[in-house]
Amino acid sequence: MTNALINARDDFARANPEQRVLLNGREWGLIDLAGSGPALLLIPGTLGRADIFWQQMAALKGRVRILSVSYPDSGGVEEWAGDLISLISDRDIEKVTVLGSSLGGYLAQYIAAVHPDRVERLIAANTLYDTAPAKRNPPYSSDLDLAPIEVLRNGFGRGLGAWADSHPEQAELVELLLQEVGGRIPELELRNRLKGIKNAPDLPASKTSPANTITIEAADDPLIPQFMRDEVRAVLIPAVSYHFESGGHFPYLARPELYTAILEEQLQLVAAGTTEWGNARERSL
Repeated sequence: MTNALINARDDFARANPEQRVLLNGREWGLIDLAGSGPALLLIPGTLGRADIFWQQMAALKGRVRILSVSYPDSGGVEEWAGDLISLISDRDIEKVTVLGSSLGGYLAQYIAAVHPDRVERLIAANTLYDTAPAKRNPPYSSDLDLAPIEVLRNGFGRGLGAWADSHPEQAELVELLLQEVGGRIPELELRNRLKGIKNAPDLPASKTSPANTITIEAADDPLIPQFMRDEVRAVLIPAVSYHFESGGHFPYLARPELYTAILEEQLQLVAAGTTEWGNARERSL
């Protein structure tokens, strides 16, 4: 039985293959799409490669300069932030809108705090501000160097399986994510992504203006509970907060058109308030 999401992702990946780039001694994956408009840096979470945002990239291609990355198998949040600043510098980009989801959202907040002069806009999506609660629970509480990779992968599999059972309409999305954790993300990269949260530094105070700060969350996100969402908004004081009434931890996959509409508005490709999201400070769909 075919999976339309996987087929569409694979078609995009064939047309826009991930490059390998060396940044400060670490090998990153990169999809670099030319565009005449503003620059956008896309940083995935633990379960995504650079092409996990393919639906947004396909919709924005040509209108936006897009850099979407896959994590290296070494380093952590502090090193990755420096690497990504090197990336945009190497490509003669002065400022970039940074969208990070989950782990990527934590990294995006760190970049915005440490390198505010390079950040046009911060979009912190389905993410957390304090990693301490996460570190107390599996898989982060495990020995991430010695735990058998099958144990780590099976843990993700159980969580995704439970989501599929309660959301059968998202079976294709779950199958795609199971591909990612099942080997499309290599073992060392997966372990290192987990260590990115386990060993994450505390976030410095954000130096990005609240006027240029956006948050995205989903009411049914099983990984980012309400208190974490509230904390992110309380700390960042975003100019706009987008709330998906459904979409889970991956609304860019579950509700891609609405997610793209957020980017179109925040990158000023369409007039503010003209999308389905409206123009309130807190917007829900």
